[in-house]
Amino acid sequence: MLTLVPVLSQQGDQAFFLWGLRSRAVNAPHYDLTDLAKLDNRVEAHIDGLRIAGEEGWQLCLNELSWEEPGEIFAAAVLALESGNETKIQTVLKAATKSPDLARGFISALGWLDYQVAEPYIKQLCASDEPALRRIGIAGSAIHRKDPGRVLSNAIADPDPLLRARAIRAAGELGRTDLVPTLQSELRSKDDRCRFWAAWSIALLVGYSNAVETLQTFAETAGPFRERALHVALRRMDINSAGRWQRQLAANPKSARSAVIAAGIIGDPAFVPWLIEQMSNPPLARVAGEAFTMITGVDVAYEDLDADKPEGFESGPTEDPNDDNVEMDPDDRLPWPDADLIANWWEQHNAEFPPGIRHIVGKPITEEWLKQVLRTGRQRQRVGAALELAIMQRDQPLFEVRAPGFRQLQALSGAG
Repeated sequence: MLTLVPVLSQQGDQAFFLWGLRSRAVNAPHYDLTDLAKLDNRVEAHIDGLRIAGEEGWQLCLNELSWEEPGEIFAAAVLALESGNETKIQTVLKAATKSPDLARGFISALGWLDYQVAEPYIKQLCASDEPALRRIGIAGSAIHRKDPGRVLSNAIADPDPLLRARAIRAAGELGRTDLVPTLQSELRSKDDRCRFWAAWSIALLVGYSNAVETLQTFAETAGPFRERALHVALRRMDINSAGRWQRQLAANPKSARSAVIAAGIIGDPAFVPWLIEQMSNPPLARVAGEAFTMITGVDVAYEDLDADKPEGFESGPTEDPNDDNVEMDPDDRLPWPDADLIANWWEQHNAEFPPGIRHIVGKPITEEWLKQVLRTGRQRQRVGAALELAIMQRDQPLFEVRAPGFRQLQALSGAG
């Protein structure tokens, strides 16, 4: 097949770029499931352009592997796995196993494919002698929420910490309460990843206090697991204990942001007046608005309760070459709340939200409402709903809100 090179190159560039966009979108505050499905359809359309180009499409992906980016790994892996060509698959795997970040692209490709297509490759990877390949296989199985069986328990005992940590995480994602006794010893692991994921999985699966306390320690310490720890620990605490911890976080300036997020996770309307106070503090204003929405369900922008960005306030990377801050703004795409307008709104509506009862996106937490939030909520709200449902439904897998949108829509169309 003869394909116009510029057109094919554009298909590839768009596939790589859109994969990167969707990897951020799954945790973005402004994406809902419909938005994610539309984005994923665009990714699939460009992957399809590479498929149609046949060998030319594969050669383009092969050449792009030299950039060592996970988006390029993803596209090449989809084509290689669909082809069934072992040489192509091994070529992409060699590139993917150079680092855990690059492996994300291959894992994502396994998750992108229908399970019937991915299953033989997942089983082959899980049976490998190489820890890096077994980790990819277990991650691919976990994304599809398919239990790999004995492979999982064996990996939890493996000396390789990256493999062990991914297997421990998968135990929680898959609802494997039978593995909790095995996970308990990992609460004493010297490896932060293994210790965190053991606490996360145990707390999610059965709510043991030692796991919750370990998560609290992670949440009170700066690091990559801080926010994840908050999300599970608070949901496993009774509302009074959670409230006391939130106030302790709020008393420490270093954990002020965590305290705001915690208020939204707990969902007690009693926190709303305090959140409104935080909206006058620019570094906390937008995340306080998000927490307010998490409790009340009120869309700040849609209800015209937003304000302009404060003059002179900067967050995230700037164009100043002397600025060492290269971290992305975690609140990008969140509206700026107008504290006065929201205070007026709350004065008129607070009677609709009884204090002392946990809410999520405007209603008390029930199984039926959580399933509705999974259908219609924004991604960060859907993360919370999935965790709440997993806690309610013991032994059931955690709903995967990062799966391809078209697959999630299909799964949820028959839920509840």
